[in-house]
Amino acid sequence: MAVVFTLLVLFLSAFVAGFILLVLGAINFDISNSDIPPGVKQPVKLRIVHVILISRAVAGKILEKMGICSQVSFVRYMQGIKSRGADPKLIIKDLWFEKVPVRIYQPKAPSANQRRGVMFFHGGGWVFGSLETHDKLCRYMARESESVVVAVGYRLAPEHKYPAAYEDCLDATVHFMKNTEHYGVDPASVIVCGDSAGGNLAAAVSQTLAGQSNLPRLRAQILIYPALQALDFNLPSYQQNQGVPLLFRERAAFYMLQYLNGNSSNLEEVLEGSHVPMDIKLNYRKWVSPDNIPEKFKVRGYKPHVLLDCTTDVYETVRRFCEPNLCPLLAEDAVVQQLPETFILTCEYDVLRDDGLLYKKRLEDNGVQVTWYHLEDGFHGIINPFSSDWLSFSSGKRGLDNIM
Repeated sequence: MAVVFTLLVLFLSAFVAGFILLVLGAINFDISNSDIPPGVKQPVKLRIVHVILISRAVAGKILEKMGICSQVSFVRYMQGIKSRGADPKLIIKDLWFEKVPVRIYQPKAPSANQRRGVMFFHGGGWVFGSLETHDKLCRYMARESESVVVAVGYRLAPEHKYPAAYEDCLDATVHFMKNTEHYGVDPASVIVCGDSAGGNLAAAVSQTLAGQSNLPRLRAQILIYPALQALDFNLPSYQQNQGVPLLFRERAAFYMLQYLNGNSSNLEEVLEGSHVPMDIKLNYRKWVSPDNIPEKFKVRGYKPHVLLDCTTDVYETVRRFCEPNLCPLLAEDAVVQQLPETFILTCEYDVLRDDGLLYKKRLEDNGVQVTWYHLEDGFHGIINPFSSDWLSFSSGKRGLDNIM
């Protein structure tokens, strides 16, 4: 019996050691392909956050190969481990708006007037993120702005492809706007807000509601480093920041394809720009072009990219990239002109920086009031890394305070 036990211990020890070596090897490879620019403050902390993210992904991939669980399921599980607890200043409830799960944050203090309402759509590349991952951020927003915040737990890709996430966010927003009196919210003071993929969803929902006369007009939209287009992954910010954590250029395209098709086929074509026919590319070039990016954002190693044509077969798999509900930057002027006041936050060391800059220009060209805040030392995801005090960034706090 002692021999069997000893062998079992040796086997488990070898397994754990091998598992750790595999994870460390993969982490080392990923880190060697990353780049933290000298302009980023607190670079060591960013490296730690990056290592934690990679560790989760690598461990999930190993477990998937072993047949224990999928990588996506493991990462989501790890993200969802939270001890929420009560909040002395908020009433927090988990509810359903139609078939969509939501979490409502209401200030406990009485208010002489109706409050502002904020519909919040979390980031995570349409694949990750949840009510838990952005819980602390939503609590902060509700407390600091004394608003009723509604976080939306929309369906995720690749299980639920486009337009599932968009439809959930739209349905939840419409439900809230029709029932604001139940939450003490002024129907004329409802805002849509989101970070990254959530910024994409907020922009799409805002465009859809802009032309609806049966609902109050949205008060504003808040777009935090939003993903707004999938026509050109060779804009200056995609080139300059392609290896900067927490979002690599390749991963940005990967997530968009996961949301669209539930797989990453045609990733290479999307990255090189041969996924959209030349005539369509030229038609949208008035909106999606490096020519519309201020020159000061091109000085850091940008090289103009040669436009490539594509085959019919490739385009058929990604043709919905031209739909504004997926890529809001491509909406017609008639829609953009009706949009509410907008706040856009961008980060210098973010592949999605230019999506925000291009949308800012489109809005301003169409007479929409825009407040733009740019974090010169910021990177993608700086607002909400793990919702953790010890892994938070001073620049992210500064950006969040400007939103409030």
